[in-house]
This record gives sequence, C-alpha cells and structure tokens, in this order.
Amino acid sequence: MKLVLASKNRKKLEELCALLQKAEPAWEIVTSDAIGFSREIEETGHNFEENALLKAKAIASLGYFALGDDSGLCVDALNGAPGIYSARYAGEHGNDAKNNQKLLQDLAGVAACDRSATFVCAMACAAPDGAYFTVRGECPGKIAAAPAGNGGFGYDPLFIPNGFSRSFAQLTPEEKNAVSHRKKALDALMKQLLPFVASHT
Repeated sequence: MKLVLASKNRKKLEELCALLQKAEPAWEIVTSDAIGFSREIEETGHNFEENALLKAKAIASLGYFALGDDSGLCVDALNGAPGIYSARYAGEHGNDAKNNQKLLQDLAGVAACDRSATFVCAMACAAPDGAYFTVRGECPGKIAAAPAGNGGFGYDPLFIPNGFSRSFAQLTPEEKNAVSHRKKALDALMKQLLPFVASHT
C-alpha cells in the first residue's frame, strides 16, 4: 500500500520515513514530489491538527492515502508561542537560525526554571473518499540559554527534552526518535492506520 507524505521539509521527511519504515515495513512511503505534486499548501488552520489535515486532504484528493504533519514548539513563558507559527517565527519561513535567535531574544531574562516548553506534532491521515483522522504527540522539555549541537533541525539546538541534559541537536537520531513528539504521534497513528485504510479501500 502506498502512503504519500504531504511535506516538502527534507529533514522532516527523513525522520518520518525512518520512523514509518521501522513501524510498518510493508508500506510504500513516497513523497509528494514523487507523485508530481508541487503546489504549496497554505497553512491557514488555527491549530496543528487543522494544518496537518489541510496537507493530507490536498494529496488525498488526487486518489492517495496521505499523511499530513504539522509540528511546532510551544513555550510556556511566551503563552504558547511560537506554536503553529514556529517555522516562520522570525518572519522568514524555514530560517532556523533567525527563528532560534528570536526565541532567545524573547526569552531574555527568563529564569531557567521558567523556560519550560513542549514540542507538539499533529498528524492527519486522509483517504481518497474524504475520510480522515488526526492524532497528536507531545514531548515536554525546556529551552536552553544557548544553542548546542549540530544534529536535527528547527529549534532542536535549543530544546532539551525532559530526562536529558543534552539538546535534541546533540542526541543521536535514534535517541531523538525514541522520545520525540513525532515518534509519539506516529505511534498513535499506527494504532489506527491499518483499520482506517481497510475500511476506506
């Protein structure tokens, strides 16, 4: 069975493919580029689930089972920001360095004990007939005073997950994938995916 990933974020696709193929090797995991889908899907939703669903439905309308993902960082001291605007927090979509710099600026003067944050990932699976379901995964942690590590992407150099003293960017891919918000969302998704596909094929 073919499952199309509705994302153009290369780093995110690498993580998703690694996690999906480990969870369900029988699936043929392909990207939207592989099916010739090049349109940018505008993220106009009011939460992570709505944005994930917009992506999944755009691909599913072409006759595929599709997986949409939307994720971001929610910082308690900033009332949940950057949230769904994580990728464009500093005004330029996908500029990790500027986004991290702005986050540190916005948290200037905030004590270490008040820098709690949660990485959130929502996933939506949509079928060609219009049916869908959504799931969510969360990884709690805190924001460091300075970036550390060269791995991962996005806010990974600043995010230290609970139970670790290193940032996501300092963890190995295996360590990160064992506890990440994306792994938790995918675990929830896999519990529903096969029955969902069977009932909408």
